[in-house]
Amino acid sequence: MSVEEPQVQLDEVLGQLGAFGKHHLLTMCMLALVYATNSMYNVNYVFAVEDVNYRCVIPECEPSHPPFPVPWLNQSTDENGIKQCRRHLPLNSQCTHFNSTFDIACREWVYDVPNSFVAEFELACEDWKPPLVGTVHMFGNMVGLLIQGQISDRFGRKTAAVFAGTMGAVLGITKSFATSFWVYVVLECLEAAIGDALSPMFMLSIEIVEKKRAVFFQMILLNCYTVGQIIMPFIAWAVPYWRHFLRVIYAPTLVILTYSFFLDESIRWLFSKGKKEKAIKLIEKIAERNKVLVDKAMLNKLDYIDEETSPKLNDRKLLLKTFRSKIMMQRFVVCLVWWFTITLINYGMMISSVLIDGNKYLNFALLMLMDIPANIFYWLALAKYRRKLPLLASFMVGGLFCVSQPLIPKGYAWAGLALFMAFEMLATFSYNIVYMYTSELFPTYTRNSMHSICSAMGRVGSLLAPQIPLLMTYWTGMPALIFGVTSLASGALTLLMPETARSQLPDTVREAERIGRKVLLKHEEENLKGT
Repeated sequence: MSVEEPQVQLDEVLGQLGAFGKHHLLTMCMLALVYATNSMYNVNYVFAVEDVNYRCVIPECEPSHPPFPVPWLNQSTDENGIKQCRRHLPLNSQCTHFNSTFDIACREWVYDVPNSFVAEFELACEDWKPPLVGTVHMFGNMVGLLIQGQISDRFGRKTAAVFAGTMGAVLGITKSFATSFWVYVVLECLEAAIGDALSPMFMLSIEIVEKKRAVFFQMILLNCYTVGQIIMPFIAWAVPYWRHFLRVIYAPTLVILTYSFFLDESIRWLFSKGKKEKAIKLIEKIAERNKVLVDKAMLNKLDYIDEETSPKLNDRKLLLKTFRSKIMMQRFVVCLVWWFTITLINYGMMISSVLIDGNKYLNFALLMLMDIPANIFYWLALAKYRRKLPLLASFMVGGLFCVSQPLIPKGYAWAGLALFMAFEMLATFSYNIVYMYTSELFPTYTRNSMHSICSAMGRVGSLLAPQIPLLMTYWTGMPALIFGVTSLASGALTLLMPETARSQLPDTVREAERIGRKVLLKHEEENLKGT
């Protein structure tokens, strides 16, 4: 009677390969470039498409060499009927007449930054156009996540990442040569839709190491993302002309095209697609590069092909199979709320940072600096308290901080700022956990697709984020109240989700459904033995 040999889990092999050998360090360097530059691409419009002041040109009032910003001017006459200029309030809305005495229609404009985006495309009195760039970018990113998820799950993480990274660089540089506002908007949308390599790179980063080391690996890359956000405002400060600024930040990612030769595919994805021979050759290559020994007998026991991952089931059928599961659908709905909340809050706060009094470059950099302790705290918390409890606590505590901020008396502005900074750190902390948590809830063959769908549909929050500051005209505390309520709602829904920290990354729907039920099954087995 033959005894069936136990199946070997891929995490056991990945554990033997290590996480910081030569292969992993080289891969991390390639991933780090994508993380650092992608953080700039998502919000560069804050500086490239900056708002500037403008006023009507009045020939009689223009000095030969106006020092700018020029005081806002209005025409009037003195007692002798001689035209003169006097100071006026800086209202961009005075686009038709300066006063009722002289009916002068504005046909030319003077901008405080003559070579700015607004000035070059003559956007005076069209204040809705600059914010449209940010909204279009978020919409393109939302559509792009759906595309990238499908490409990544079907053709591989590497293929999707190299294609998106290269297209992002090409379209970003092309954008800097735009000849009209609408050409720029179209390129912005295309760049966000097909030039975002972060999603497939993230999947590659969590599948390259065993699960217990994935959080630490991800924490390092998240700090690279944050460093990119901190560096960007200083690049904008040093290179103020928007066309040159865009070329400086997009040009480095042209090197991603060379990743075709140096970046390796995800081992887990290869197994999920039945490419066992390629996966084993890659494991042996990594072992040799890292100078570690892997038991070949163990490799022969690795096999993830079953009726779910059969070649007879194409990618569309596998995705439908995932959605037909009631458990998967419940998780999907909760993930949508999570993603809506974190995108609304994080992008809303980033946009608000440049509206705070003071140097906008320093303000943005200082706010992003808060993400570094948030990233470290993310690693420490998840290492000790798993996933569910830290996410629940961050949503609830952050929500209470935000709801409390408008209630602070005006004389204690420092307290309001402290709560704002604390909430920013908790918001980043929540964002990091949701990014990781979502990827652990769904099977390998649809992991990137499900993650991308959740992220894309949740990006409705980022579409609304540019409009949130407008609510301050009704009540200054309205944005904080909205952020706080959505955060509390997401925290409440987190109670419905299973803990994933001690579970293997699921490769099939059945394995994904068993997450959170293993403890219950063990209790049932013990009860049966007792009877």
